[in-house]
Amino acid sequence: MRIRTVHVLRVSSAVWLAAGALWWSPVVSGQNAIERFTGFAINMNSGPKTATVDFAVERWSTDAERETLLGIIKENKDPTDKLLRALQKMPKVGYIRTPERLAWDLRYARQSKLEDGGRSIVVATDRPIGFAEARNRPRTIDYPFTIVEVRLDKNDRGEGKILAGTRIYVDKNQNIVLENYGQQPIRFNEIRPLK
Repeated sequence: MRIRTVHVLRVSSAVWLAAGALWWSPVVSGQNAIERFTGFAINMNSGPKTATVDFAVERWSTDAERETLLGIIKENKDPTDKLLRALQKMPKVGYIRTPERLAWDLRYARQSKLEDGGRSIVVATDRPIGFAEARNRPRTIDYPFTIVEVRLDKNDRGEGKILAGTRIYVDKNQNIVLENYGQQPIRFNEIRPLK
């Protein structure tokens, strides 16, 4: 029997505040048009890998959708399963993809204003699970979320982080914790609008 080491990411307060936008921040109004972005992702886990990542937001999640997810997190010590089912039932808000893969539906998208005139965008979805992973059920199956946090300047250019293979739980101090199966978030650089 092989024992796999789980690397836990304790998100710093700056990233925490950005990730908190996923659950608490108000939506910036007046953004009804489809917005498409592209950026350069750098994954330093298990050897450097790079890829172009595109994502689009076709609609912003509503306050009611945010409250549904937040309620599940607040009411459950380990909300992973309930949160996953609720997220999967939500209507598509956009997509995320790399050039060599099919697009994957995003289920949650929120944005908030930043003090410098820019904005923060947080998108979330369930993580694609392949047939072999579903059949063999390795430890990675317990990390079903992908969360992308982007900080854009007033010209819609910026950077962010991708937490792929993430679990969400409430710790003993009642803090929401993002636990990442990988060693560190994927850096998401050179983000710009995609026309």
